[in-house]
Amino acid sequence: MLAFSNSPPPPEETINRKSGNESYIALVWRRLKRSWTGMSGLTLVILLLVMAVFAEFIAPLDPKATDTGFAPPQVISFHDKDGNFVFQPRVYALVETSDLDPVTFQPIVGPDYDNPRLLGFFVKGAPYNLFGLIPGNRHLFGTTDGGPVHFLGTDKFGRDVLSRVIYGSRISLMIALTVVAIVTIVGTTVGMISGYFGGTLDAWIQRFVEVVLAFPQLPLYLALTSLIPVTAPTNVFLAFVIIVMSALGWAQMSREVRGKTLALARIEYVRAAMAVGATDRRIILQHVFPNVMSHVIVAVTLAIPSVVLLESFLGFLGFAVKPPLISWGLMLQDTSTYSVIGSYPWILSPVAFVLVTVFAFNALGDGLRDAIDPY
Repeated sequence: MLAFSNSPPPPEETINRKSGNESYIALVWRRLKRSWTGMSGLTLVILLLVMAVFAEFIAPLDPKATDTGFAPPQVISFHDKDGNFVFQPRVYALVETSDLDPVTFQPIVGPDYDNPRLLGFFVKGAPYNLFGLIPGNRHLFGTTDGGPVHFLGTDKFGRDVLSRVIYGSRISLMIALTVVAIVTIVGTTVGMISGYFGGTLDAWIQRFVEVVLAFPQLPLYLALTSLIPVTAPTNVFLAFVIIVMSALGWAQMSREVRGKTLALARIEYVRAAMAVGATDRRIILQHVFPNVMSHVIVAVTLAIPSVVLLESFLGFLGFAVKPPLISWGLMLQDTSTYSVIGSYPWILSPVAFVLVTVFAFNALGDGLRDAIDPY
């Protein structure tokens, strides 16, 4: 006779069937973790947001402090002036020489090997107010004696490029996130209403959307931003730029959401909810909206790079952020002449941060798209 044992199997033989109990968010996160591109984009996005939020602490110098105009980047060295290896990294201060630049006729600067500046983390430097409330003078990295260090050189006014890029990320990302948030809310709401109710309401809404989409956006951006007086406060100018970008960007989102809503309105569980007498508000919020959000999340991650590029382009033309605010586009105004780029190529550093931001959000969007809809 055969004997059957009721004892449980060994732990190593236990079959893992946890996927059946996982929530939708957990499933999406598990798929996203398998995507190298998506996780790389997520890591870079987190680093960019941390840099923007804690700009005062991360930036080594005050972005408005001036030093020596158009100084080249300082190279980190592990050797002293005699060529001996040392463990603590250092940079050599830049001093003016007696030679003049043939383009700008400014004194050429060079390293001062007699006065090295040691580098370290959590060093004391320029005072600041974190979030405008918490006073402090500690910086993530810099010189131990509090002296200036220019890892990406300085601009024509002698301001540290790296510190200005870090501070500029706050304005550039804030504009992008605010514009995309407004575009998402307005576009999703209009698209779901238009696609769900249909009929005459849908026809009138779509004609208005087509009118908005028919506008040539770039000339309209330039025309609307030029209406603001030069003497207007910087906050008013910034708010107007956000409103203009949002007013011209929601139409495409609404068109995409409308298409998804039209398809969802014909699914059996939505028709069943209508048959049992569920209100339109309940159907939209409980059945249509959760299924549309997967597309909206991916669209948001892909729309942010477009706004960053647009802000950089408008800032380069002088139609976005105005001083004393700092943004990546505004910093690129210094690259308007070929002679300056040829002599001082380090002022193109904001371009690298724009490219990294575009890659990060695009990579995250691709990873989310595959994780949300793997089939």
